[in-house]
Amino acid sequence: MTLNLIAEVLVACLLVATIITCFVLTKRIERLKADEAGMRQTVGALITATDNAERAIAGLKSTLGDCDRTLEERLRTAERYAADLAAQVEAGQAVMERIGQIVSAATLVGAKAAPVEAPPAPAPVSRLESAAQSAAAIRARAARRLEEQAA
Repeated sequence: MTLNLIAEVLVACLLVATIITCFVLTKRIERLKADEAGMRQTVGALITATDNAERAIAGLKSTLGDCDRTLEERLRTAERYAADLAAQVEAGQAVMERIGQIVSAATLVGAKAAPVEAPPAPAPVSRLESAAQSAAAIRARAARRLEEQAA
């Protein structure tokens, strides 16, 4: 009977140890389930953030394409304006050269036409000189503008 009692006490101790172990394992499983719920929330938040980022990237790509097209169009327009302006500056320089030639010719003609005995008339000479000075000033201004555009 003592052997039976010892065996039953041993079985009872093992049952108590089993119950304690089961209790500890149950607590661990509950913690794992709580961690699993937290991980599910974290994964859900990451998926949402990824979707938002993908949509933002698509929007940025679209905006970048629009900006690229706009910039391209503006560059083409600027190149056309620059070419037109260069042509106008060249035409202006040609006009200035012709005006200079006309003023030079007028000055020579005025000097030859004036009689030797009579003093030259101040009004026409001064007008010619004034026109020549104006033409030179316009030519210098056009040259400066051309240099500024080239820079």
